[in-house]
Amino acid sequence: MILKINFLLKVKFFLFLVLIPILLEAQDYSNLYERLNPTVVTIQTRQITITDGAVGEGGGLGTGVIIDKEGLIMTAAHVVESADQVMVKTYDGQVIEAEVISSVSTADVALLKLKRIPTNISVANLGNSDQAKIGSQIFIIGAPYGLEHSFSTGHISRKQKKGMILSGVEMEFIQTDAAINTGNSGGPMFNQAGELIGIVSSILSKSGGFEGIGFAASINPVRKILLEGSPLWTGFEGLFLNKQLAAVFNVPSSGGVLVQRVVSNSVASKAGLRGGLFEATLLGTKVWLGGDIILSVEKMVCDSPHDLANIKSEMSNLSPDEHIHIEVLRGGKVIELSLVFE
Repeated sequence: MILKINFLLKVKFFLFLVLIPILLEAQDYSNLYERLNPTVVTIQTRQITITDGAVGEGGGLGTGVIIDKEGLIMTAAHVVESADQVMVKTYDGQVIEAEVISSVSTADVALLKLKRIPTNISVANLGNSDQAKIGSQIFIIGAPYGLEHSFSTGHISRKQKKGMILSGVEMEFIQTDAAINTGNSGGPMFNQAGELIGIVSSILSKSGGFEGIGFAASINPVRKILLEGSPLWTGFEGLFLNKQLAAVFNVPSSGGVLVQRVVSNSVASKAGLRGGLFEATLLGTKVWLGGDIILSVEKMVCDSPHDLANIKSEMSNLSPDEHIHIEVLRGGKVIELSLVFE
């Protein structure tokens, strides 16, 4: 009898140890949601279309997150890139117009600025996505199908780099099983500490709805692309070509950077770099073909994604009025471009 009682006590103690952390975790998410929900906004866009002379109007829906007391908001590029007007609705119902400061379609991230600072503005803290581990829990707040400030939770399933070079850094995406649907795009992915570690981008789906595979742009490269980009590198987007892809494009080296887009009047534009002309799908990723392939900058080769970071560091040591020499493959020929560093 005594042994039976002791056994039951041990079972109850074991269940106590198992259940209490679970209950505390649920409580923590409730508290985190209440604290972080005010940093999340709903984005409504308006787009004017002209078809056969007839003027039409459309719109879209997405989510964003406030990251600065001055009214800066991160969201997904596809939410706002074709919008004629962007309106932001805060958690307490304030509706404020915003302008697009920067939009990088290849990384699917954009930066907005509110034209008026809302009262009681709340700001999300940027975390370190490099420390986010596969298997760790995350949560997302968004407006799936217009259901504003909805909460979903899941885990980090995978971290994926697609070889996309933007602002001298390699883009990374976090794969998750958290529920993501239309309207979640551009919303925040938070870790258990309530830090922003990703911007919701897209889902893989055959039905058009959530099927357990979603992606968010990792905050570390997003921060560098949208907030810390050097003028030397913000003028173009590029796709890194590894040894195998370099061979497919007949690149006379073991790697290179296929230029996707060149921003008008940027440093890259003044250097004479040319972006792609034809849209295609390469290994499941939409790319632009026909642009320059960068082989080296100042004789520093681009054989790996890390090379551009080293090149960027070396460029910071150049003196004003020095020339930057860029070697590119264009139309099957290797040519050299030159730009005065200002």
